[in-house]
Amino acid sequence: MKLLAIKSNLKITLVISIFLVMSTIFAQQNISNDGEMSVLITHKDADLQWGPCPPFMPEGCSIAILHGDPSKRNLDIFFKVPANSDIPNHWHHSAERMILISGELHVTYEGENTQVMKAGSYAYGPPTKPHTAKCVNSGPCVLFIAFEEPLDAIPLVIKE
Repeated sequence: MKLLAIKSNLKITLVISIFLVMSTIFAQQNISNDGEMSVLITHKDADLQWGPCPPFMPEGCSIAILHGDPSKRNLDIFFKVPANSDIPNHWHHSAERMILISGELHVTYEGENTQVMKAGSYAYGPPTKPHTAKCVNSGPCVLFIAFEEPLDAIPLVIKE
């Protein structure tokens, strides 16, 4: 009787082992990156294509698309403004995950104290939360921004 129980347990163990091995092989065969290539870019790359910012942004503002499509989810950009530029009150449909690459940026989210970003600082901006910023005189501010939703920036008009 014990021998029959041991054989039964061995069969169950063998079936489970085969299932796990086959699942792993199947999963590995179905992993696909659709031929997508890795990316390495710095804000000083000569090949970067800088385009204009929305018209309400300060003169000299520019954006470079690093990865993704501005009309689709999951977009990475560099956002650059000259020193001593004020970024007007605005909001985005998307959350923003940001790292300041160069310069010094003073950021104020509605209802919060102003925070100072220096090169290497990380900041998170919640979706739809209005904010302003100022790039101070330490040189142009270049900000890496990862958007979860398509790119937009909606200006807020302050009524007086």
